[in-house]
Amino acid sequence: MIERYTRAAMGRVWTEENRYRRWLEVESAASTVLAEFGIIPAAAAEAIATKASFSVERIHEIEAEVRHDVIAFTTTVAESLKKQGLDAESRWLHYGLTSNDIVDTAQSLLVKEASEQIRAGIVALMDVLKRRALEFKHTPTIGRTHGIHAEPTTFGLKLINWFAEIERDLKRFDFAAEDMRIGKLSGAVGTFGHLKPEHEEKICERLGLKPAPVATQVIQRDRHAAYISTLAILGSTLDKIALEVRHLQRTEVREAQEFFSEKQKGSSAMPHKKNPITSEQVCGLARVLRSNAQAAFEDVALWHERDISHSSVERVIFPDSTILADYLLAKTTDLIDRLLVYPERMKKNLESTGGLIFSGQLLLDLAEAGMMREDAYRLVQSHAMRSWKEDLVFREEVARDEKITALLTPEKLEKTFDYTRQLGNVDAIFRRVLGE
Repeated sequence: MIERYTRAAMGRVWTEENRYRRWLEVESAASTVLAEFGIIPAAAAEAIATKASFSVERIHEIEAEVRHDVIAFTTTVAESLKKQGLDAESRWLHYGLTSNDIVDTAQSLLVKEASEQIRAGIVALMDVLKRRALEFKHTPTIGRTHGIHAEPTTFGLKLINWFAEIERDLKRFDFAAEDMRIGKLSGAVGTFGHLKPEHEEKICERLGLKPAPVATQVIQRDRHAAYISTLAILGSTLDKIALEVRHLQRTEVREAQEFFSEKQKGSSAMPHKKNPITSEQVCGLARVLRSNAQAAFEDVALWHERDISHSSVERVIFPDSTILADYLLAKTTDLIDRLLVYPERMKKNLESTGGLIFSGQLLLDLAEAGMMREDAYRLVQSHAMRSWKEDLVFREEVARDEKITALLTPEKLEKTFDYTRQLGNVDAIFRRVLGE
């Protein structure tokens, strides 16, 4: 259901039909405002707002001849008015505007429309991450650094960490989306050669946009680069989550895995395989989002008041990046929602090193009991390295060392190797993140 929604709803934003509809929306808003200022006849504005239409096929026909999409569009719209006997009214279409007044302002409307769906996807993922983080809040698991067992943590902490990062992604996204809620109707080089700033302000207000304080023929592309790069950062967070799931699903780890249906198959050759295909898709497609950010950076620098080098790029990266971000959010939300978690395997892995993961706690306890820290480090490390090399039980080895037992009673040693001692602040961390 999530996939079907993503592919249909977000895809519709970037159809040619919707793009031209947004162009007509800008044309109509401009005509209405100019009529209010007495610049064009009210009848013309009314005709453009209520009678004007277009055909994508006709736009294509004209564009094939004139090789200019906006001229093809305005010609098609004017034709639609003339067919209704509104020849006089049609000549006021696009009055005082340049092509990019329409294209850039309409693109902001498209980005706004796409952003609403992306934001909903981010919030949906946050809800799932929060729910599952609370579900496994106190489920102990081994924490790893450099891929090596480090100290105990909980699976809930792993999830709430992802939640906090997505929350930061949402703040960055909201700022970038708001920065893109901008319109521009200041003419060929941004000087208001034919309209006035107050006209632009009213047109933008009518469209739910803010006017660009200053522009050339185009809205400056630092805004666009910031928006696409924010999607790339969001994709990197999803990549991070999916990569961890892939590691957790490894045969040697098996602490969690993607949902695997009864009819699903993992390999054409090996019937036993359960591959993390969703996570791998997320990791792979996040690379495309990051590469699109590089293209957006290249669009910032344009010749003089504007060239067209950015236009073709944006026709690819804006649909692709917003559709991908929406799709990856849906995939990751479903991944976490149905993630299979194995607490018993986590406990088994936690205990698999015979207590080696408590070497740091033992070091602190010996220092607290009176041993010099350097001496304690050497003593604990010698037992740790020997236990690791010879596959001994670290906990048992240190319990036989008289230098250690002289300072730590059996009861204190038992406390040294109690993982709940190191997890006493889990609730405090959750309160920091959730404020609850």
